[in-house]
Amino acid sequence: MAMVTWRNRKEDVAGDSQGGISSRVSQVGPLSLSTDLTGHLNPTSGHLNPTSSLDISSTPQTPQGAHSSNTSQSITSQTSTNSMDKQQPQQVGCVVCGDKSSGKHYGQFTCEGCKSFFKRSIRRNLSYACRASRNCPIDQHHRNQCQYCRLKKCLKVGMRREAVQRGRMIPTQPCHGQFSLTNGDPLQCHSYLSGYISLLMRAEPYPTSRHGTQCMQSNNLMGIENICELAARMLFSAVEWARNIPFFPDLQITDQVALLRLSWSELFVLNAAQCSMPVHVAPLLAAAGLHASPMSAERVVAFMDHIRIFQEQVEKLKVLHVDSAEYSCIKAIVLFTSDAYGLSDVTHVDGLQEKSQCALEEYTRSQYPNQPTRFGKLLLRLPSLRTVSSSVIEQLFFIRLVGKTPIETLIRDMLLSGSSFNWPYMSMQ
Repeated sequence: MAMVTWRNRKEDVAGDSQGGISSRVSQVGPLSLSTDLTGHLNPTSGHLNPTSSLDISSTPQTPQGAHSSNTSQSITSQTSTNSMDKQQPQQVGCVVCGDKSSGKHYGQFTCEGCKSFFKRSIRRNLSYACRASRNCPIDQHHRNQCQYCRLKKCLKVGMRREAVQRGRMIPTQPCHGQFSLTNGDPLQCHSYLSGYISLLMRAEPYPTSRHGTQCMQSNNLMGIENICELAARMLFSAVEWARNIPFFPDLQITDQVALLRLSWSELFVLNAAQCSMPVHVAPLLAAAGLHASPMSAERVVAFMDHIRIFQEQVEKLKVLHVDSAEYSCIKAIVLFTSDAYGLSDVTHVDGLQEKSQCALEEYTRSQYPNQPTRFGKLLLRLPSLRTVSSSVIEQLFFIRLVGKTPIETLIRDMLLSGSSFNWPYMSMQ
């Protein structure tokens, strides 16, 4: 009759801080070797049940003549396996915000949201500013409120910049596709992403070439009323374009509203550049607005400075001669941002943004092989778009149409009504 004393090995219980099997089991009872040890574990605490019968004093039935040492090894191996099984379900939290981790990304365990935010920030070399004292709380509920402090914490906990630089390369396998630009010329793009760009371009509610021609031909003739009507059309265009993208309506309506409420001003600037809006009339609009709503001298100076920024951003995009396919990709990158507050499906939105960025990169490499820095120049324009104040755009172009009604409210109403063409803007006198 073999006597076997069973004890847990130290390595089997290291790190088991949530009630795993204790490091030393003093209670010894009868054990049937054919019994699975997991049957003697308390399912809630992980400890051995006191009432379990562990028969280790009886002679084991070993038809092959196995020695008692083999029995001890079998018990130890079985115990180690059970201890590992108990440890596997333990969930590691995101070291940045505390949300559920999806794995190890760039050197640390993070959630999908923080992984994508860090990758996007490093790849685009984005710089942020904190509106507070640079110590904002970064948790699951506040992580989108301060990008500066979020990136700062990503670096503080050990996420590595160089790991992003070594990130996956854009797939280059040829998959011949064809789509047409707005001027009707067929465009060859040797990539599976050509179909994605084609979807983005077909979603445009207004022909861009006609839109731009109208603006260019009447630069010197357009009055304040015409400019405001054009601005309303460009806002319509942004909302209607998003609704026409096949995968945008698949998002929850709350996510659709959140994405457009955050990005509408950037989409407006892009549309202004794409349709060659005559931005030289901005001071004229400002003068009319200031006459209707007088400001202090300090506010007037700040307001005019914001107008200058708006004009500069539009002109810089014009200088790059961005084509319609590039505009579609850039607008998709701007629209699908996980920085929008309250998103319920951050991972899906991040995936759409990354796909849009990959499509833009492949397109520029294919269509502009003699401009190797073109993709980088286009991406560098994106952070600058946010320097254009949405409140200034409202004051400049929409206050004469909708009064003090926030544009975000109108966007929500457009999405809920199912048609942006029912926008209830006031008739101009």
